[in-house]
Amino acid sequence: MKYVVIIGDGMADRPLKELGGKTPLQSAYTPNMDRLAREGRIGKIRTVPPGFHPGSDIANLNILGYNPQEFYSGRAPLEAASMGIPLREEDVAYRCNLVTLKYNKDKTKAVMEDYSSGHITTEEAGELVKDINNHIGTAQISFYPGVSYRHIMVWSSGAANIECTPPHDITGKEIADYLPVGDGEDTLRDLMLRSAGILENHPVNRERLRKGDKPANSIWLWGQGKKMTLPTFKQKYSLKGSLVSAVDLMRGLGVNAGFEILEVPGITGYLDTNYVGKAEASLKALERVDIAYIHVEAPDEAGHSGNYRDKIKAIEDFDALVVGTVLKGIESFSEYKILILPDHATPIEIKTHSDEPVPFVIYDNSSKRKNEAAFDESITEMDDILFFEEGHRLMDYFIKGE
Repeated sequence: MKYVVIIGDGMADRPLKELGGKTPLQSAYTPNMDRLAREGRIGKIRTVPPGFHPGSDIANLNILGYNPQEFYSGRAPLEAASMGIPLREEDVAYRCNLVTLKYNKDKTKAVMEDYSSGHITTEEAGELVKDINNHIGTAQISFYPGVSYRHIMVWSSGAANIECTPPHDITGKEIADYLPVGDGEDTLRDLMLRSAGILENHPVNRERLRKGDKPANSIWLWGQGKKMTLPTFKQKYSLKGSLVSAVDLMRGLGVNAGFEILEVPGITGYLDTNYVGKAEASLKALERVDIAYIHVEAPDEAGHSGNYRDKIKAIEDFDALVVGTVLKGIESFSEYKILILPDHATPIEIKTHSDEPVPFVIYDNSSKRKNEAAFDESITEMDDILFFEEGHRLMDYFIKGE
């Protein structure tokens, strides 16, 4: 038996008046997912347990079969694992976004204009993070460049119990009420303030402004935690796995779960990602592993931007180029199961994650059903469907049928 999990990050949404009361998922043309919904086992899952922030880290940890209440230690340690950054027991890793702040005339107030600095390129960002580390890094604090706007700061013997706000949660809001709060807040606030002085007139930002791009004029620290320890997926389910994703968060989850991390050219975590390459690499990996985990970030990025047209496009590309490619290629295996779901909703109206249950479908090529359903949020309103209130139990059901 071969298994494939396909995640449309943030794909679920809420009805929009611009779409006649439909969601982007309901408005998108998704013949492949709709076919699987008609022929598979449909249900809903709560991917974010009560009391947890609705992040992709929590949701995907749950989907992979690990109870966040038992194993979760923070977002940044997962990204550090993907980037090969060694964490000692006393280290605290922080996610370090390069963001665009919009100031008033006398620079006494600032608004979070863009949590991604206009999806700054990895090359530009690398230069900025290198200079930040050279200027404000210390023996205890180090900055590590990642992909696009996503980077890591490691604070040796640092504070972890600080309330930090994800920057994508405060787009368009004044930052004053969302700065770090708690033991160690002064250090984080000082780093963020000093970074703004370094970045304001940096040659990379001068060139971005010249081209009409948004400047990366500050860092934003959040998502902190210490090193995570998980039993491997093979220890848990006796299955070897592979994972493909453009984002370090997901790759770090895969590293911790003992998955083979697939390298695919042209994957960006955005609308221009190499969808087909992800699917083809995963199908190839199934010749040597038992389960392939495919993560696609694009719908989530569109949700954060508040652009429903981009979200519809991302969902349609996900269906045609990822799901469609998998469905064609997996026929070479005699027995297989496919699980498709969003990890969480990223509603256009709020431009950030929410924690309501999301739909899923499990397709088993040896046991086809006949449902009157399309793959969208309406599944969560149906009666007599599977419901996993404890999200980590879905993987048990998918693998073991229990």
